Amino acid sequence: MVTDGPHISAGYDRIPPALWIIAICALAPFPLAAAAYGWGEPDLARPALTVILTWSGVTLAFLGGARWGLESARPHPRSARLLISVLSPVVAWTILASRHRLPEGWIIGGCIGAFLVQWLFDHQGPDVPARYPRLSTALTTAACISLAVCLDQAMKTGHV
Repeated sequence: MVTDGPHISAGYDRIPPALWIIAICALAPFPLAAAAYGWGEPDLARPALTVILTWSGVTLAFLGGARWGLESARPHPRSARLLISVLSPVVAWTILASRHRLPEGWIIGGCIGAFLVQWLFDHQGPDVPARYPRLSTALTTAACISLAVCLDQAMKTGHV
């Protein structure tokens, strides 16, 4: 439905079940990798950490790209918002590239920080569908709790 005024309807803000299914599938690597790193066999720890850190970079790049898409679709995109939407994936990939140069605890903590900054950006952003911040909250919660499990394990094993 195309209107001249703002589109206000419950259907627009409602998150369709198919979108939740996709979001849950996209979130699955976080708790699975965290469980393998935190409580799995020792030979699974390193690959599990690689999975969760890589998936963090991919997810943050996706979130930044989604924000880029929302902003660039505007008739007059705001350059500051476009720039900020690129920072999250750049920071995430920089953190990932720093692996083996910094202690694991710092890398994991950096990913948590990147997710939280992206979440704050999503929640203060104007002109976005109401469902976007809600989906971002679900994703950020799953990622940060999973990364916190990994951070706890890294601290216990002295990899901080």
